[in-house]
Amino acid sequence: MHFADIFKKSFLQGWASTEIGPLAAITTMAITAVLALYIFLVYRVVTRKTFYSRTFNIAIAGVSVITAAVILTVQSSVVISLGMVGALSIVRFRTAVKDPMDLMFLFWSISIGIICGAGLAEIAVILSLTLTAGIFILERIPVAKAPMILVINSSDFEAGATLAIEDKVMSVVKNFAKHSNIKSRNMTASSLDLTIELRTDKGGELLKEIMKLKGITSASLLAHDGEVTF
Repeated sequence: MHFADIFKKSFLQGWASTEIGPLAAITTMAITAVLALYIFLVYRVVTRKTFYSRTFNIAIAGVSVITAAVILTVQSSVVISLGMVGALSIVRFRTAVKDPMDLMFLFWSISIGIICGAGLAEIAVILSLTLTAGIFILERIPVAKAPMILVINSSDFEAGATLAIEDKVMSVVKNFAKHSNIKSRNMTASSLDLTIELRTDKGGELLKEIMKLKGITSASLLAHDGEVTF
């Protein structure tokens, strides 16, 4: 027996096809669909306080089912698997993922499809439960609050008094804020606009004191849920 015959018998004949019956395929797809629905619900709950995209949520649920179908097809024949690799290699996705959490959910969805398609549904269930617990536990860990933004507009005062009004504003800010930092200045001969980053629990009192200063036309205090500056 030549080496080519041994290779054909041990590899090609052994791995060329795997019998996947209709019942096994339906069971796999059903389990994947249930886990995909679970991911759909978790994503909806996690993103309740941020921007929620219903179309993206439907997409990550669908990716699980599609991936499971691909894995089942790949297992049926090594020839089909090679052809599918070549076909999928030409696919390009141009949509940028803006939120890192969206990227995690997308990878979670793909992983569920691969694991279920490989017939390891128990691992997929354990992964989903563990990841869900981790998400909600980490979400509840307290972190520093994002700083507030104070926007001040002043005008109608004598030329050359812009620095004086800035000193008065910062003096008031330091009395109410634990941390403050001037982010931008827009100055003309008779006006001054300030953007100040600060942390305070007395926003209303701060605005009242600033509006008492001569030359201040408006003051706005903005809160945001962006990046936290430690």
